[in-house]
Amino acid sequence: MVPIAVSVTDFKLRCVDVIRRVEQDGAAVDLTRSGRVVARLVPMAAAPQVIPTWLRLRGRGRLHALPPESVLDSTAFDAARGRVV
Repeated sequence: MVPIAVSVTDFKLRCVDVIRRVEQDGAAVDLTRSGRVVARLVPMAAAPQVIPTWLRLRGRGRLHALPPESVLDSTAFDAARGRVV
């Protein structure tokens, strides 16, 4: 797709429309000053879906203790000592 040329002066007047066109049509826009390209406005590539770490790790852990067992003593918890943080 050939970029559309828009003067910097026109861009200042119609920047929202130009940006919307880039966003919707996926067309690149060359910004020109005195007939010379000084910048190019291009659409962003689609951002990859970020999966939270806890979802990626879900179901991969293994419990090595029996449910009633704990690696921590109950006194290690502030709430068990009557402290509220």
